[in-house]
Amino acid sequence: MPNLKLNLKHLRYFWSVASHGSIARAADALYLTPQTISGQLRELEQQIGAKLFQRDGRQLVLTETGRLVFSYADEMFRLGLELQDVISGRTPGSSITVKVGVAMVVPKLVAYRVLEPILQMPDPVNLVCHEAPLVDLLADLSVHKLDAVLADSPVNPALNIRAYNHPLGESGVSFFGLPGQAASLGPEFPHSLSGLPMLMPSSGSNLRRSLETWFDRHSIEPQVVAEIDDRALMKAFGERGVGIFTTPTAVEQDVLNKYEVEVIGRTEEIKERFYVISPERRIKHPAVTAVTEAARKELFV
Repeated sequence: MPNLKLNLKHLRYFWSVASHGSIARAADALYLTPQTISGQLRELEQQIGAKLFQRDGRQLVLTETGRLVFSYADEMFRLGLELQDVISGRTPGSSITVKVGVAMVVPKLVAYRVLEPILQMPDPVNLVCHEAPLVDLLADLSVHKLDAVLADSPVNPALNIRAYNHPLGESGVSFFGLPGQAASLGPEFPHSLSGLPMLMPSSGSNLRRSLETWFDRHSIEPQVVAEIDDRALMKAFGERGVGIFTTPTAVEQDVLNKYEVEVIGRTEEIKERFYVISPERRIKHPAVTAVTEAARKELFV
């Protein structure tokens, strides 16, 4: 097709539909009617001479040609967004902005340690953090409101969101209690936890499932006194003696420095895993690159 001249407006509508996963969501984002976008997609397919989407139940799925076109369109429009940043005043030597979503279940100390390298970069960086449930953050990521998401689980393929998982590493789990408890409970750990008050993450979380499986394996029956998703709040309760709590061993020393607690015991049988999720297969944002490299080399070793 040597004389093919693509209509960039049509191409942008196609890119938006592929990024959002449906015509309806793309129409909302572009403030257009679904009928308008459907008509533009048909014209683009006629220009190309091939189908770009196919139906899979109620979902739109890219065809092989669609995936090829999207790979080029994605690069084009992302470069356009970068150009807008430069034109709006982000000149060389000025600060850059990185917008990171932090899933609510990620411990605050882990989030800080992961994101800390951004604040130590040679060029000034404006770090914007937004905490919310993972599914909400992924929705923002899909429409480029965020540069990356920090999570304790990879993207669920069923969500039909174009995003890529970048593992940062994994850590075992440490159990903490009040000063003095380590001496009495440590020698018989983990069986000494049976019957003791325990602070747990909410049902359905990755860590909750892992803890319950581990307790069953070792015939441990702790007394769950509270279920708390906010790990900083959990530590505050634990420091007041409400119950024993856990945190990734990778930030164990940070917990000891910040809270008046002691380590009762540790296990490598439970693993907490952390990921940076980005809208691109290869991370390009320099601040996000700094985060992933530092976490893999220094935090999760």
